[in-house]
Amino acid sequence: MTAQLSHRFSISDGTTRRRFLATTGALGGAAALAACGGATGGGGGGDEGEELVGVGNNGEAGTGRSGDAADQLFIAGFQWSPPTNFNTFAGAPAWPASSNVAQYVYETLLRFDIVSGELLPGLAASYEVDGNESISLTLQDGITWHDGSEFTADDALYTFELGKIDPGLGVASFWTEVDEMTADGKTISIAINSERKNVGAVLAQLAQQFIVPKAVFEKVVEETDKNVASWETDEAIGTGPFTLELADQTQIILARNEDYWGEEFYGGLPKMSKIIHPIFKSNEDGNIKFQSGALDVMQQFVPQIWKMWDSGKPVGTYLQDEPYYVPGSVPMFLMNATTPGLDDPKVRKALAYAVDYASIAETAMSGYSSQVLASLIIPDGAEDQWLDRDKAEADGWAYDAEKAESLLQEAGYAKGEDGIYAKDGQKLGPWKMITPQGWTDWNAALKIVSKNFQDIGVDASTNFPQQAQVTTAIQNGDFAMACWYVAGTNPATPWQRFSDVMSNVDMVELGQTAYRNYGRWENGEVNDLLEVAAAAPDDDSKKEALTALDELYRAEVPAFPLMYRPDEFFEFNASNWTNWPTEDNDYAPPMFRGAGNTWIFELKKIGE
Repeated sequence: MTAQLSHRFSISDGTTRRRFLATTGALGGAAALAACGGATGGGGGGDEGEELVGVGNNGEAGTGRSGDAADQLFIAGFQWSPPTNFNTFAGAPAWPASSNVAQYVYETLLRFDIVSGELLPGLAASYEVDGNESISLTLQDGITWHDGSEFTADDALYTFELGKIDPGLGVASFWTEVDEMTADGKTISIAINSERKNVGAVLAQLAQQFIVPKAVFEKVVEETDKNVASWETDEAIGTGPFTLELADQTQIILARNEDYWGEEFYGGLPKMSKIIHPIFKSNEDGNIKFQSGALDVMQQFVPQIWKMWDSGKPVGTYLQDEPYYVPGSVPMFLMNATTPGLDDPKVRKALAYAVDYASIAETAMSGYSSQVLASLIIPDGAEDQWLDRDKAEADGWAYDAEKAESLLQEAGYAKGEDGIYAKDGQKLGPWKMITPQGWTDWNAALKIVSKNFQDIGVDASTNFPQQAQVTTAIQNGDFAMACWYVAGTNPATPWQRFSDVMSNVDMVELGQTAYRNYGRWENGEVNDLLEVAAAAPDDDSKKEALTALDELYRAEVPAFPLMYRPDEFFEFNASNWTNWPTEDNDYAPPMFRGAGNTWIFELKKIGE
């Protein structure tokens, strides 16, 4: 008997978006660009007497832009360095080819909604699940690639087959959970791995994996001798509503695909003729342009964003009140378990006790995060049903510098004359903590952590290279400590987050590219626990299995969360466009990918 997955993997039957947001509310507290800023006064902005929706949190909207810029959408927060490669399988591809980001050029078979928890149609018009044995999908009609060639099921199959051809690709993990993937006309059938039975992980990949043209990547496989990630290209051929028009040192420009297959499916083409992404050096540069109305929408951290609408700017967020953003991710403090000192779980737990999380939440996150728990499950919201909060609080850690030092002493460490703990001549440090330059909230968080560590006698300082350099270092295990992301809320979490942090499946050596367990933490129990949790036949057994994983996590501390964060910051400026998705105008979630691409078809230009 089959069942629609949109019900199986929603938050719960009958749960409305408003009710979901009520639970998350507990989290508390380019020349063209230069010329495009519009006026930002007045609450109307449209035809006389028209009441606009999806405007600033203060009810304000602008008066629109003039000229070509009036038809363009200016976006920021995804690209921080000059784009060099649009191979979506590369280690650090440029936006929008970077995986699981904006589905403007490349698209996925399914689309995830972070608010409702539902899976929506994408390149696949429908899908069904048969227990934990199989998934079937039926493709949309009339899909074409940007070069005009026909999209077929073979393209989808080959995209996932690349994980077998080049096992170093992230898509290779698909075959850990899948035994077979076949097609008959427009119908794709997926046989779930009969031992692991991890339906959620398969669904997550169907909603995250960009589909690429077989005709192009067959040649790539041959040219690179199956090293697909090494291929470099300045082109991006997808099925999406935009094509890559220009990419240089200052900006990336996408042009509307006038022949987009989804015009009928979405009820029209995107409202904007171009999407322009200026490349800034830091959040501060982008925030200045955003506040002025020179940017329409961003995915980046804005300190005390309420000050913008308090000053009369038509700036808005999905939630009208704190925490302003829907929670969905956990920036993790990673530790390289192959590094002497950090290979000791007592040291790692001591470091977890040493961090002043409240200070991070208040200063680094502007109050957008609550106090973190010692768990890999996000409390409140979609994942809360899987959390054993009592155990997390009783057996976990919280900021306690004295406890941190006592644990180091129990582990056999003693302070030297320089005030740094050491054991058998091995000091705890000097270590560098890395995260990308310009990621201001993460930069601020690590500065707090560095001071906390120095205060207890651990020698650690910050280092903020460019994003591409940080990505490579973390994936190759060339780091001691880092702040980095793991799975945000999706159909497979919290299971996938446990896998990202702890899985010992397909462990790779230092110097090779890893896509999970970047710290190379090794454990003989974790893979069995992950399998049990993935194949759990009902909610009670699933919670029991996830609780067991959480207990192992607290005992070993391979990494620990620094704060809670939106899966994507979604903030908009209604100077030129209105009808942005908000809690009260909830036709789309506050996302740039997945179900979030709906809003590019529904925005309304002020003045029309």
